[in-house]
Amino acid sequence: MRKNKNFRQPKRSESVISFVVDGKCEYWYLQKWKECENLKINLKPKLPKTKDLKSQFNLAVELSEESEKVFWVIDFDTILEETRKAAKGTKTTLQEFQELYDECTKNEKIVIIVNNPCLEYWFLLHFKSTSKFYATYEPNLKKDLQKFLSDYEKTEKYYKNQRLNIYERLKPNLQTAISNSEKLGEFDFSKIQVEGIAEMYKIFNELKIVEK
Repeated sequence: MRKNKNFRQPKRSESVISFVVDGKCEYWYLQKWKECENLKINLKPKLPKTKDLKSQFNLAVELSEESEKVFWVIDFDTILEETRKAAKGTKTTLQEFQELYDECTKNEKIVIIVNNPCLEYWFLLHFKSTSKFYATYEPNLKKDLQKFLSDYEKTEKYYKNQRLNIYERLKPNLQTAISNSEKLGEFDFSKIQVEGIAEMYKIFNELKIVEK
């Protein structure tokens, strides 16, 4: 049988990995990771139009219908702050998150990534092993991180620096960060104001599996 010269082998479908993030820093970090690494995966970071937990959850569920995995990345300091400010007798943000957390366990495609207090804790673990609890980024976590990244700023200019972006700065210590964060284990509601945690390692470990 004569082969059709115009015939092309269909391309293998591309894995779609989606991210729901509540802040621009996470969005910029994931963008730079996507650009710097030649991943055979379609990474889709998404910022919800509104930052409330329910909107983030709904977006994660929506994306799970078209994605192999959805990582919902959460800065826990915001949840704790809003909980402290909650009016007496009303449902707190922490209570709402517990309910949504339980809902997510029913969807095997959604993986919740908690950084307590925030993404910068993951950055700190690139340089040192610690379980220290920081209630907020400023002043103490910022001070400790700047011992290693003296010029660190929460700005798009810093994250996307053309000479050396945020991912490129941290990449040499990525395996150290994964190892240090794995030692801290998984998020535990009973330890939210006792130990810091960064579950970003789950993303890197999961995508290694996806790529195989």
